[in-house]
Amino acid sequence: MLANDRASQAMGISIDVPEPGTAIAAMTVREDMSNGFGVLHGGLTFALADTAFAFACNAYDRRTVAASAQIEFLRPARVGDELTATAVEDYRGRRNGYYSVEVRNQDDELIALFRGRSVGSDEALLK
Repeated sequence: MLANDRASQAMGISIDVPEPGTAIAAMTVREDMSNGFGVLHGGLTFALADTAFAFACNAYDRRTVAASAQIEFLRPARVGDELTATAVEDYRGRRNGYYSVEVRNQDDELIALFRGRSVGSDEALLK
């Protein structure tokens, strides 16, 4: 999945999927990711969390997409910060899943909380 994910590649995101239902996405905040206030653009914080969410819910080899998501920004991330988004599965049913993602910096400070709902299909992820 990562091989075809050009957005995550462009952001320099690395992925680890320790087990189905969990995923860890990591990236370094670059200068070109900062907003007019010199901190990480909120949309990119969301994209990092969303990437962890996507890999966690697709780890079952069933094509799964986001149905809804929300994020709470708790503190800013700055250029040079090493961010890690850890997604964990809260619930997985036949079609729907619910996931929580924590985004933390290199000092283990909580940057953002993300919550996502996924919808899966019967279609295999890899054919």
